[in-house]
Amino acid sequence: MAGRVSSADRFHVDSSGIGQTDDVTDSVGPDPQYELFADEFLDHAREGLYNAHYDRPACLRLLGEIAGHTVLDVACGPGLYAEELVRRGARVIGLDQSPRMVQLCRQRVPSGEFRVHDLADRLHWLPDDSVDLVLFALGLEYVDDRTSTLRELRRVLRPDGALVLSRLHPTGDWLRHGGSYFDVRIVEETWSRGWQVRYWLAPLERTCEELHEAGFLIERLVEPRPTAEAAHVDRDRYERLLREPIGFLAIRALPAPWR
Repeated sequence: MAGRVSSADRFHVDSSGIGQTDDVTDSVGPDPQYELFADEFLDHAREGLYNAHYDRPACLRLLGEIAGHTVLDVACGPGLYAEELVRRGARVIGLDQSPRMVQLCRQRVPSGEFRVHDLADRLHWLPDDSVDLVLFALGLEYVDDRTSTLRELRRVLRPDGALVLSRLHPTGDWLRHGGSYFDVRIVEETWSRGWQVRYWLAPLERTCEELHEAGFLIERLVEPRPTAEAAHVDRDRYERLLREPIGFLAIRALPAPWR
């Protein structure tokens, strides 16, 4: 994620006290955080409420028709998105900072092209205007230089293509962590399964500015609701997500024609 490991699916901690948090002030850094629990994460995210019934449906809707298109799956995680993209007729190229995540992707989606890659580096192996769509699900918050990463994604995206990204909802972040909503800062958390992560908090304005600086125009911004099936997974969280901004948001952005 975030220039630093990612997974197209991610476990969300809400305000019910299942995570412990400390503020930190430097960078996320280059370590592939999800490497330590990649297999556990796959088991969790395959049918988990936040991943299978909330984030994936929202991003897939924003991607639209993908049959015959080349999709770059950024921070591809264990391949759950890639599997669905291929099922819908897309050619998938994926990257993740975690070697184990990439291995899981290759096992799950043999027809895809996956490689270990740190988003702090240029996508030197992809030419300009070489992909139709870019999917960047729940990974932006792990990138230290987000504008440079987004600019590189715009470089490889065809002029008539689109970027779909999802991120933690900044209002939910602020409700959980407190402090100033407008501060851009890093937090560390220990999630309920003992998974330790660090990532950036940023207001929505910052994400919009980073997209603008990277040469994108926001076409749509959605605050998704969970699918009806989510009620059978966790009724309490399902109902909270229907009424409170504590989950994710998703954006579809287009390359600005004048950049």
